[in-house]
Amino acid sequence: QERSNKSIMLAAWAAALSITGVDVSTALSESQWTCLQGTGGQGPVEFAVVRVWQEGGHADPDGAATIKHARAAGIKFVDGYIFPCVKCGDAAGQVQKTKGHLEGVAAKFGMLWYDIEGTSWSSDKSANQAFIKAMVEEGKKLGVSAGIYANWNSWSEIVGRDWSYPSSQGLPVWYPHYDDSASFSDFQAFGGWSKPNIKQYLGDKTSCSAGVDYNYYP
Repeated sequence: QERSNKSIMLAAWAAALSITGVDVSTALSESQWTCLQGTGGQGPVEFAVVRVWQEGGHADPDGAATIKHARAAGIKFVDGYIFPCVKCGDAAGQVQKTKGHLEGVAAKFGMLWYDIEGTSWSSDKSANQAFIKAMVEEGKKLGVSAGIYANWNSWSEIVGRDWSYPSSQGLPVWYPHYDDSASFSDFQAFGGWSKPNIKQYLGDKTSCSAGVDYNYYP
């Protein structure tokens, strides 16, 4: 019984130390971000990741404003994510243009996450590796704090499960698995990552009249 009580206490303690965030791919207003910090969703939102580059090969027209609205609402930790245009080529240029656009309109971001998923990638894993490596290298050159968004399935299909260049360069991983569990208990090692940074555990939810995905950060 004592061991059981200790386990319950440890679980409660771990939950208390974790924070909840959302990622978004559409425009959100300051009032929506304020709502998300209250009781309008799955719990008070304390961090945000906003799409800032679209697969069509251009800056997201709503990304910078959505970052500003999140900060104005009091969210301290706001990142952006790049959904790269693989067919456009110039992987480094896409990172450079994203950073330049956000800085040009004073949209302050913490990190940029490189979104590695979808069906637009080449069947040539070596070509995909080169594309991602170019993104990573450009981010480093520009002094950007960056990470990778992927899970074991997408990573295996796109670059091969054991390709580990980004992790070898210190980039953390944010992985999706919609099991409605705010924990890392389901994580499977891939790409050189034995421990994740963030988990996207609940997707395509409507909270505060906004479409959001929920994320766990311990």
